Amino acid sequence: MTRFDQLAVGDVVAGTVDSVVPFGAFVRIADDAHGLLHGDHRPELGTAVTVRILALDEERKRVSLELT
Repeated sequence: MTRFDQLAVGDVVAGTVDSVVPFGAFVRIADDAHGLLHGDHRPELGTAVTVRILALDEERKRVSLELT
C-alpha cells in the first residue's frame, strides 16, 4: 500500500471500506490515508473497492473519491 504523499489526483487505487456514514463511506486507500466516497451508493463495511482520487487536501490529509 502507498502513503498519502505518493497519491495524486486522477489516480485509480484499491481500498477497503472502513466506515459507512449517512453522506457516504470512508475508504482506506493508503497506509496513512482514508478518503471519503461521497454519494448515495454506500458499499458495505469491509468491501474492497476501486476508486479514483478527485481531490487531495494535503494540509488536512483528506481525499475525495469516486467509484470507478
